Amino acid sequence: MPRIGIIGSGFAGVAVATELLRHGHRDIRLWERAADLGGVWRDNTYPGAACDVPSPFYSFSFAPWHGWPQRYAGQREILRYLHAVAEREGVSERVRLGVSVESATWDPDAAAWTVTFADGATEQVEVLISAVGQLSTPVIPDLPGAADFAGDSFHTARWPEGFDPAGREIAVIGSAATAVQLVPALAESAARVHVLQRTPNYIWWKPDGDYAPWYRPWSRIERPFFRWLGEQFSRAIEEGSFAARVSRGVTQWQLKRQVKDAALRRALTPDYPIGCKRILFSNDYYPALQRPNVDLVTERIQRLEPEGVRLADGRMLRADTVVYATGFAAQSFLHGIRITGSVGEELHDRWAEGARAHRGMYVPGFPNLVLMYGPNTNLGGSSILLMLEAQAAHARRVIDRLTATGASSVEPTVEAEARWDDDVQGALATTAWSSCGNWYRHPGSDRVTSNWPGGTTSYVRVMQGLDPHEFTWDRVTAVVG
Repeated sequence: MPRIGIIGSGFAGVAVATELLRHGHRDIRLWERAADLGGVWRDNTYPGAACDVPSPFYSFSFAPWHGWPQRYAGQREILRYLHAVAEREGVSERVRLGVSVESATWDPDAAAWTVTFADGATEQVEVLISAVGQLSTPVIPDLPGAADFAGDSFHTARWPEGFDPAGREIAVIGSAATAVQLVPALAESAARVHVLQRTPNYIWWKPDGDYAPWYRPWSRIERPFFRWLGEQFSRAIEEGSFAARVSRGVTQWQLKRQVKDAALRRALTPDYPIGCKRILFSNDYYPALQRPNVDLVTERIQRLEPEGVRLADGRMLRADTVVYATGFAAQSFLHGIRITGSVGEELHDRWAEGARAHRGMYVPGFPNLVLMYGPNTNLGGSSILLMLEAQAAHARRVIDRLTATGASSVEPTVEAEARWDDDVQGALATTAWSSCGNWYRHPGSDRVTSNWPGGTTSYVRVMQGLDPHEFTWDRVTAVVG
């Protein structure tokens, strides 16, 4: 059995480790740079942090959970669930905490990856799996005067432990997925919350609610419905489609129902096709913006000054705290980790015009490398956990065949990767994601590199089975069926 190294211990890492362990692979280690497993659900502890996918659906199909207290669970409950799954499946004992991977280089003589850590130590594994995700590196804009600001400032993914917003004057920079959860929570106790919006978003109502204790064991019956609903959201990315019109109508109804002031409603109305940017879910964001201690600011930021935020029109927003709800470096796959393939090429150089991978998982010239949640495997709707399970199963089949045939390495053919990418990019060209600026696109080439052009059903279907002709199997003289 090959030695297998997994970078990261969030949902992706736990998914692939579980799949491998359940099929007899025991020589597995997960390298985690933080002091606990959990990925984004460990890092994002800001007030109001929760999932916008219903919990019975945002859970592994092999591990339904009876402990969800509400339909849309918060950060703590999700992290508790992931810990429970990792412990039950034998993953936790294989996680090495506080271990930061800096680089990995393919050694063709040893047919293995030499992995180098931040402390200078090295380790070799035959199979290297990246499970670092697309939303793990926070982005903080380079604003003039940021170093001069006299108060506290931090990104939402680096929320200070024990920080109390009560009585604070807080400037929240950003108004997308994180802000719609954070702002209502801050507004409960902060003296003033300035919400600095660059672009308004489409916001759906959120059918949330607490689960009665007697119902919790039965909450899994909601899973098929929300999977179906997620497929409809995926169709909303098709401009002019019936699903897009319905989705737009629901968001307009929500805005009109909750915001009576015409000027504020105009400021919150998007001017781009629905689906181009992430559709958000909230019942309390619009009401929070209308509280007397909250104001929506659409003027551009000129600079930060010691006492607050100076706007382009000259106004000063006094603040003692600046919170960056500015998202993540979604286009920087494997950010901060240098991966060098079989001919000395670095993966980041290969991806200079935008990341791409066969089936979103495998790259020619980088043998025995598997990417979980890689290029073009994110979703516009639905649960990413279905995508992760499909990828974990496919990776396990590849590794099983590698072992069974006696091959030393496997990588996709250039032709297979090109066909896959042509098909994916061709389908993406007709979606709303290609029609406006968003974080799904590579800034240099405008390729949509993050998202899959469809729902989970289509991806799961194409990931079933294994076609060995899509790959080159080193040291194998004949194709084994």
